[in-house]
Amino acid sequence: MATKQDKPKKPKKTGMIKQIIQVFKFTYREDKALPWICGGLFVLPIIVGIILGICLHWGVFAWICWMLVAIMLGLLLFTFSLTRRADNVGYRQLEGRPGAAGSVLSNLKGSGFSFPQEPLWVDPRTQDVIWYGTSYNGIYLVGEGDYSRVNNAMNRLEKRIKNITAGSHIPVFRILVGDGPKQVRLRDLRRKVLGMKAYTPTEHKNGLAKKIHPRRRFMMTRPQLTTLNDRLRTLQLKSAMSAPKGMDPNHAPRVSRRAMRGR
Repeated sequence: MATKQDKPKKPKKTGMIKQIIQVFKFTYREDKALPWICGGLFVLPIIVGIILGICLHWGVFAWICWMLVAIMLGLLLFTFSLTRRADNVGYRQLEGRPGAAGSVLSNLKGSGFSFPQEPLWVDPRTQDVIWYGTSYNGIYLVGEGDYSRVNNAMNRLEKRIKNITAGSHIPVFRILVGDGPKQVRLRDLRRKVLGMKAYTPTEHKNGLAKKIHPRRRFMMTRPQLTTLNDRLRTLQLKSAMSAPKGMDPNHAPRVSRRAMRGR
C-alpha cells in the first residue's frame, strides 16, 4: 500500500519577496551602489509627502492616505530600479560569451514569438552562430560573431528560407549581434526584435502602384504561423544532419587502405 511518505512532494513555489531578495543579492555582487539607489528611490516619495504635508497643513486622514500612496509608489520605484540594474548586470556577464544571444532569445515568449534553443547554423572553428525565430510579423535571423562571415552565412540561409516560403510575402528580418557599427548590442537585442515590423504601403494593380493604408502592418494568422513553423523545422533538421556528430567538417576523415580495397 502506498503511504503518504511515498507520494512525491510538490516543489514549493518561490514567493515574491524571496525572489526580490535573490535578485537583490545577485545584483549587489556586481553593483555596490544598489542599496543607496534603490533605498533612495523608496524613501523619496515619503520625504516629498512629509514636506507637502507640513507646507499644506494636512489633516490626519490626508496624512494616512498619502503615506499609503507614498509607500506603494516607493515600492514601485524600488522594484523598477532593481529590475533595470539586475538586467544590466546580467547583460554585462553575458557579453562576450559564445551563445549569449541565444539565452536572450529563449526568454522571448508571448505574442507568437518562437525561437528554438538549437541554432540554425554554427561554425565550429570560429564559433559563429545563427539562430532563427518566428512571430506574427515574420521570420528572424539573429547572428553572433564576425560581421562579414555571419552576413555571408545569412545570405545562404535566407535563400533557403525563401525557397521554403515561395509564393508568400513573409519578411525576413536580419539582426547581427556585436559591438560593431552595423551590429546590435546584446542588451538592445530584445528591444530590437520586438520593434522590427514590416509594412505594406502599396499594392500593384494593372501595372500601377496604388497607395493603401500607409501604416498597414504585415501580420500572419495563427494557422499560417503554425504552418510556417512546421516548414522551417525541416530546414533546421537539414542543418543538423549536414554535420554528423563526432565528425569535424573542417578535416577530411581518415580512410584505411583495407577499406579502400573493399576488405
